[in-house]
Amino acid sequence: MYPKKTHWTSDITTDLHGREVTLAGWVWELRDLGKVKFIVLRDREGFVQLTLKVGKTPEHVFRVFSELNREDVIVVKGVVETSKIAKRGVEVFPTDITILNKAKPLPLDIWSETPDLATRLKWRSIDLKRPRNLAVFSLASKILREIRETLYGERFVEVFTPKIIVTSTEGGAELFPVLYFERVAYLSQSPQLYKEQLTASLERVFEIGPAFRAEKHNTDYHLNEFISVDAEAAFMNYHDVMDILEKIMKRVVLVLSENVARLREVGLMPVVTELDKIPRVEYDEAIEKLGQLGYSVKWGDDFTVEMQKALMRFYGSVYFIIDFPASLRPFYTKRKENDRSESYDLIINGIEVASGATRIHKRDELEEEMRKRGLDPKLFESHLAVFDYGMPPHAGFGLGFNRLLTALLGLDNVRHATLYPRDRYRVEP
Repeated sequence: MYPKKTHWTSDITTDLHGREVTLAGWVWELRDLGKVKFIVLRDREGFVQLTLKVGKTPEHVFRVFSELNREDVIVVKGVVETSKIAKRGVEVFPTDITILNKAKPLPLDIWSETPDLATRLKWRSIDLKRPRNLAVFSLASKILREIRETLYGERFVEVFTPKIIVTSTEGGAELFPVLYFERVAYLSQSPQLYKEQLTASLERVFEIGPAFRAEKHNTDYHLNEFISVDAEAAFMNYHDVMDILEKIMKRVVLVLSENVARLREVGLMPVVTELDKIPRVEYDEAIEKLGQLGYSVKWGDDFTVEMQKALMRFYGSVYFIIDFPASLRPFYTKRKENDRSESYDLIINGIEVASGATRIHKRDELEEEMRKRGLDPKLFESHLAVFDYGMPPHAGFGLGFNRLLTALLGLDNVRHATLYPRDRYRVEP
């Protein structure tokens, strides 16, 4: 048995002066100055300095110190004291240290940014010990909570849809086949069709879970398995859903602003810390602005990351592009006049992090759109049948969570925002 952890490193403040605490974590650093010795203890929340002094610290604690190495797992009982020397203005004087596990020398240096990304991903579980990674993924959890709470506040119901399917969600061929007993099935690209169907019963639904795309891209912004935040709402159109995304982003940006200090400590600065109204830029206007900047882009073209970054000169770091040509959107997107569609992308720091639209809710219109795309409606019969029994008007969005984190923190690769990335060349660890 070992003492139970009572406090996290982030709890250790001058308010606890004179109090006994029990901490648990990993040895980040050891310094031996003779009669004074220091241990920097790390846990998920950060660091705290443990100070050993001759004449004040029990002798057996010094003996334990002599056995310690970096990344050994320890539990520490001690007394908190304010300090004019310690970096945080507070330190802990141990009365007892228990070694719970010894660590071998690490296969990579987590105390600097030296190792290349491939090496870091090879040893990902160890790389995740870095303060930078601890800050990123702790923040990720807080952002997910804000997304959930916003949607719950709008009376959405959280759901879980199948990830093994029999046909493409979006009509493409970029699917991972799986052997499903005596037949071939596929990993789901998106919960799109299921969440649409659920608007006919639960009205407002959302799901946060993995999605799979067998795209052969190997870019800084593509993964083959990623976390998708999907929402769909009955009796809403694309502007209504953009309103909800705007509420989500305002709460997310507030969380970013509250965590600026910790992010700065690890060399990160959020792209945005204040957010008012998000501009809604028509596709045609975006083309005009890009033309002014010298880009050769014509109506019907999609925008590159470089173009979307360029548009930040006019609209800031967060904006929507709306009313895309119907040909650029999936078959279930509702058309407007002049071959445009009730659709949008949410762009942050030049990266498309979310897209959505008003959906077609009448079966005959949906079948017609499928045929225009060369799709056989018979292959979607189980989905289309739902439209015969009272499908309401509806709209929604799909948000790539890893991309969102990448964009908000200005990371140069989505793999930095993914615990265990899965791309074209990586299926382990």
